[in-house]
Amino acid sequence: MKYFISSKWRNRDKVLELTAKLRDKGKEVYCFFESPMNVDSANRDPEEVMREFEAITDWRNNDKIKNVFEDTANKIKDSDTVILLLPAGSSAHIEIGIAYGLRKKCILIGQIEKTESMYLIFSESYNSIDDFIESL
Repeated sequence: MKYFISSKWRNRDKVLELTAKLRDKGKEVYCFFESPMNVDSANRDPEEVMREFEAITDWRNNDKIKNVFEDTANKIKDSDTVILLLPAGSSAHIEIGIAYGLRKKCILIGQIEKTESMYLIFSESYNSIDDFIESL
C-alpha cells in the first residue's frame, strides 16, 4: 500500500515523524519533503520557506509552482491511501479532496478543532500519529 501524506509545510516535524513510523512498519510512503524540488528547502526553517513561497506573486506562471502541482497530482494518483495530517492548510485540504475524487482511501490524523461536514470523506480518523500506527 502506497501512502501519500498531505499536511502543512510548517508541520514538517510531524510529517517526518509519520513518514519514519510508516516506513518502520514496512510501508511505502511519499513524503513531500523528499521530493527533488523540495530537497534544498527541507532542512531550512519552515517559516522562512513558507514566507518566501507565499511571497510569489506571479504563481500562475512560476515554474516551481507548476512543478510542485504536477508532482503532487501524480503522487496522489499513484497512491492507494492519502493521509491528511493536521494541522493542514488549504492545499492539503484540496489534495485530500482530489484523493477522495479519485476514490483513494482517505485517513485523518489529528485533533479536529471544529465540525466539518466534508470530513466525512475520511474512512478512518485518529487523534494522533501513534494511534494510527498502532492500528496497522
